[in-house]
Amino acid sequence: MMSSAVSVYVTPVKPSMCSAVRALQVRPGQGAYAGDAALNLASAQDDPQSEAMAVIADDGVVGFYRLDFTHNAIIGRHLGAPSVGVRAFLIDARQQGRGIGQRAAVALCEDVRRRHPDRRLLLLLVHCRNLAGIAVYRKAGFIDTGELFGGGRAGPQHLMLRSLQAAAAAMGQSPDG
Repeated sequence: MMSSAVSVYVTPVKPSMCSAVRALQVRPGQGAYAGDAALNLASAQDDPQSEAMAVIADDGVVGFYRLDFTHNAIIGRHLGAPSVGVRAFLIDARQQGRGIGQRAAVALCEDVRRRHPDRRLLLLLVHCRNLAGIAVYRKAGFIDTGELFGGGRAGPQHLMLRSLQAAAAAMGQSPDG
């Protein structure tokens, strides 16, 4: 059941949030899509080209994702515009079904557009069987390119993209701020 009264925002993980991020759990079967929050947090903290991000709702940490600023992030090639990859997006199992994931995905896009104005494109891979994830990303403005990547733990993955310029234009702003 979706509650519109819940305020959802994203922020870089602060040291005081790390134990809450490590405690995040997904539902059985979802681990193949998002992985383990504690391992992904450690990986992001160890990588200078990554940024660990927390999803906040009801004044608490309810989700996590990792921004990947590597030149050829996610798919191993440049897409013609400065991009950011999104990895390990997850909402805690106890918080799922409240509409937090969709609002967090929208907040993620706006956060990158605002804090990293040089970036023009967000990209991510989502497993073909992760129908809930695909729906969340589509509602947040990502498009499915139709390109599939193999090799994921849960099988083939869709490449999804979102233009940050389109987000700015839709809000009546110039892409540069």
